[in-house]
Amino acid sequence: MTDGPGHATYVDRALDLFADFGDREALVGGGRRITYTEAAALVRAMAAALTRHGVRPGSAVLVTVANAVEGPLLQLALHLIGCRTMWVAPVTARREVDEFLRRARPDALVYDARDPASLGPELTAALPGVPVCCLGPGGAGPDLTAATDPAGSVALPAAVRAPESFLQTSGTTGTPKLVHHTESFYAQILTLAADFRAAGFPLLRHLSHSPMWLASGQITTLFNLFTGGVLFLRDDWDPVAFVATVQRERINSTFVTPPMLYELLDHPALVGADFSAMFMFNVGAGPAAPARLRQAIARFGPVLRIVYGLSEAVVITALPGLIDDPEHPQRLRSCGRPYGDVRIEIRDDDGTVLPPGRDGEVWVHTRLSFAGYHGQPELTAQTLVDGWVRTRDIGHLDDDGFLYLVDRAHDMIVTHRRNWAIFCRPIEDALAGHPQVRAAAVIGVPDETVGEVPYAYVVTAPDATVTEAELIDLVTAELNEMWAPAGVEFVDRLPVNRSVKVDKRALRAQYAARGAAAVGT
Repeated sequence: MTDGPGHATYVDRALDLFADFGDREALVGGGRRITYTEAAALVRAMAAALTRHGVRPGSAVLVTVANAVEGPLLQLALHLIGCRTMWVAPVTARREVDEFLRRARPDALVYDARDPASLGPELTAALPGVPVCCLGPGGAGPDLTAATDPAGSVALPAAVRAPESFLQTSGTTGTPKLVHHTESFYAQILTLAADFRAAGFPLLRHLSHSPMWLASGQITTLFNLFTGGVLFLRDDWDPVAFVATVQRERINSTFVTPPMLYELLDHPALVGADFSAMFMFNVGAGPAAPARLRQAIARFGPVLRIVYGLSEAVVITALPGLIDDPEHPQRLRSCGRPYGDVRIEIRDDDGTVLPPGRDGEVWVHTRLSFAGYHGQPELTAQTLVDGWVRTRDIGHLDDDGFLYLVDRAHDMIVTHRRNWAIFCRPIEDALAGHPQVRAAAVIGVPDETVGEVPYAYVVTAPDATVTEAELIDLVTAELNEMWAPAGVEFVDRLPVNRSVKVDKRALRAQYAARGAAAVGT
């Protein structure tokens, strides 16, 4: 336990677990292999170093770190002090950074100085006078990975605050939101891990591509550490490296998105590869095609586990031991049943609970839900209602309690192998900023490689000379490559509905009809 008169946190309990796990391996990544004994020492040393450099209980610490092996230990160190961690994704669009800083109001900054694409230098410049620490040498602050604390304890101030985290997400307009998770969220992860250990499941050797700035990355990382398993961290997705790691390290647990799964299934590296150690092959963050799931079941066996969750309610449903059941073929489209203490209701627009088989909005009640959106009380009140989370997803339950999602209520594009969410409005605003553009509308269209990509319809001035390539370059410069439209179609006008709003349903139908016509030629 941590010395001193401060409030004992979930981290103190975690460090006791680490002491019990001893010299068992805990973390592997970036060329490092860290035992639980070493992990506990580094958590305490990082906490001491952060305290020496001005970080205090209650400090709001902005963290921009991808999937570094020290990232989970940094989170534990900051929470040991009693900080509020605020994680910003390294892929955050450039125009969102200022809004994020305005909303977060950080008291300190930690970034990975070893990452050449890090936002750290930009954020350092935008936060003059704010204490800065780094993972790795050569940054604007001291290297926390080299921290040592010979005494083996941290002298904390008496008024230690309960730790909490704010994790970045986005709303329908693309405006950054900070999803607030309190210490009770992390204490619940400890409880789930204890239940897992008590059930006698094998120790996990989990290969993770989910960084800590994602809510799914937080629960995946900490759950695996709290069960005493080995967490293998990779920042990049590469099927060849994935297969090699699974075989070399006898990986028995992992998580992939549908595009990652598809790429893996289609890659020659999978031919003859040994996946016999696999115990739990999680698939989530987007819908997976039943045909591809059947291929995965045939290749890996009944170890696939479909999961569904949000930043606001991290684990909602799970469908373990997925099989191609001829008696229930529709279940390959299901997200599974409620996980743990989760309760699910399907409600109509008036809040009335709907019977099985009827589509409506998915409402969720769970102890793993968020506490609100930082600095956005009205949005919090709209989303968190009497302890229930409105997911804004549309779906239904069947008679056996399986959940089926049929649509997303938000105008969101899920893209990239890692299933990152991007939104139409920032792209439309960037396009409309060109002096020759009169109007723009963006939709998500299917893509075999990354799931979905943006596609733009643009109305230009009569004498416009702007080209498709120029507009794509404009979006790339203002946001980044992930947000750039896969195509730009110039039209005379945008369709509108009876409310005189752009009718994106008509645009999607227009795009689909064009594709169908192309197939028929």
